[in-house]
This record gives sequence, structure tokens and C-alpha cells, in this order.
Amino acid sequence: MYDFIIIGAAQAGLSMAYELKQLNKNFLVLDKEDEIGASWLRRWDSLTLFTPTEFNNLKGLEFPAEKGHYPNKYEVAEYFKKYVKEFDIPVQLNTFVEHIDKKNGIFKIETDQGEFFAKQIIIATGPFHIPYTPRFAEKIDTEVYQSHSNFYKNPDKLKDGPSMVVGAGDSGYQILDEISQHSEHDVYFAGDTDVSTLPQEILGKTLWWWFTKFGYLSFSKNSWIGKFISQGKQPIIGTDVKGILQRENVIPVGKCLDAEGETIITEKKELNDVENIVWATGYRPNFSWIEGLELDKDGYPVHQRGVSNNKGLYFIGLPWLHTRGSATLGGIKKDASYLSEYIQNQNIKEVELV
Repeated sequence: MYDFIIIGAAQAGLSMAYELKQLNKNFLVLDKEDEIGASWLRRWDSLTLFTPTEFNNLKGLEFPAEKGHYPNKYEVAEYFKKYVKEFDIPVQLNTFVEHIDKKNGIFKIETDQGEFFAKQIIIATGPFHIPYTPRFAEKIDTEVYQSHSNFYKNPDKLKDGPSMVVGAGDSGYQILDEISQHSEHDVYFAGDTDVSTLPQEILGKTLWWWFTKFGYLSFSKNSWIGKFISQGKQPIIGTDVKGILQRENVIPVGKCLDAEGETIITEKKELNDVENIVWATGYRPNFSWIEGLELDKDGYPVHQRGVSNNKGLYFIGLPWLHTRGSATLGGIKKDASYLSEYIQNQNIKEVELV
């Protein structure tokens, strides 16, 4: 019987593990991967953070790189490994959580490695659960290589010939940039070309320095400005969108509408020569494995700053858990500190009642 079990050993889970250590709780972190940092290592090879070193610290341990450096995915994974070792965080890897239920005030966690029991649970699995591709992707000929951005590694893995990148978020434009630079063939782009962009540095200061200075990362999702930011289109950060779209081998084709065999139907034309498709089309949440959980219209848990309606069940690492900064490596510690204080206050109340 544990006081707490944390599901997920990336930045969210490790942040809460640090807090529970300070509270002297008996806890365990469960993670389905075979190594710490695996969720980052799975991403494409050239991935780097938008945020420089000084904005990437989890509580208690500085990120080991010089100020102004933009870490790559390997450095992030190594930082997590160092964090686990530094604070002696109990992590059990290769453990996939299949179902969580609560009976008589105790949570039962069913995994592929057996059952665990805890008085309280913290879900730190993040927002990236099920890679999403449109249903018509199933109608595309098997000779066409398809990969979601979650599994894309580098252009060398692609077949020789024209490619298509679908999706106009940061991932889509970064992958479009990389493929079009390394390909002698056409690269079709299916997505919005009318997007706002922000540079990584302005007037000699990093973008995140300005965000911090003006409180952009601290607006609550319940404030009017927080609602305005969260409901609007997110800008593309640190990528020269205009320059990419002006390359001779980059061909914008509007939205991807349908497909049949080797034919890909887009708003502007039908394509019959595509050899590779990278779907940078985002993810869908999946919390169906938590019994009795109330979800909102977008499929995310109903909560108040990470505190769910189910007593003893908490969430961290969700997009806009409280602020825009909740989704950042350096910002997650504020949410962890809040949950730690909430848990401590709840314990005090229970002791007083006894």
C-alpha cells in the first residue's frame, strides 16, 4: 500500500515525485517505457526545445548547459535521468497501466506487471496519448510510406520521391523545413499557410524572457486574457515559415481532404506521385482506463488546477492545466508546488478531524 502512485515518469511525474519526497510520502512512479526520457527520445532526431536552458529547470536541479542554449531531445532525456538519480526517485519502468479503479477509498492500479494499491493517485501521462491521423489515411495504397510525426525520425527514413507533410503546427513546419532541405523532389504541404510566427529572440533577449517579463506564461486559463490566448491560434515559434514556403520544391496544396489508392485529394489539386506522407496532425487524449472519470467536451479530465472531482485523484502535465506555462518544461514546477501545498493542507485537515 503506497501513499501515492504517480503514473508517468517524464517532467510532470518527476516534478510531483520531487514534491512528494519533500513531504516524506511513501510513493512509486510507474512508467510504460524502458528508460527515463523515452517519450522525448522517440521524437524526430533534430528536435530542439523552443525554450533556452535557463527556462528548463525542474525544481532543485539546474539544467546542465550554458545560458541561452536550446537543448535537444537527447539532453532533455539525460537531464531527466540525472534528476531521478539526484533525488533517488523510485521509478518502476516497463509497467503499462491498464486500468484504475477505486473501492472503499483505495485505488487499485492494474498493470501488465500485476496490481498496485495506493491511497492517492497522480496522473502525469501528459497530453500526447493517441497519435491522430484522418480515417481516409487507411485508404492510401500500402506502397506509400506513412508516418505520424510521433514516429518520424529523419529524412533518411523516407522513400526516394515526392513527400507530403500534413499539419500546420510547430511540428508540421519543422518537419517540412527538414524534409524540403534534404530532398531533391517536391514536398507538398497540406495545411494553413496563413499563420503567425514568433522568433526565438527579440532585441537580444529570448522570446521566453519577454514572455516572463510581461507575464504571458502566468495568465490563468480562467482570466479573460488567458481565455483569449488559449482559444486563439498558437503562433509558430522559431521557424521561418515564409522562407520555407518560398522554396522551389515546397508546394502548398491547402487542406488534405481524401485519398484513394495512390491518389491524394487536396483543396488545390489531386496528387498521384506522393511516395511519403508525414502526418503532423496532433493527438487525441485517452483517459478511458480510469474508471468513473468525468471528462470535458475535449476529452480531458474535469479538474480545478489538477484536483479532480474524484477525491485523491490528481492530474499534472495537461495543456493549460492552469496557465500557458503549465505545458512547458520550466513552468510545470509551479503546478507541482500548488498540488503539493494542496495535498499538505488536505492532510492537515484530516488530522484535525481525527
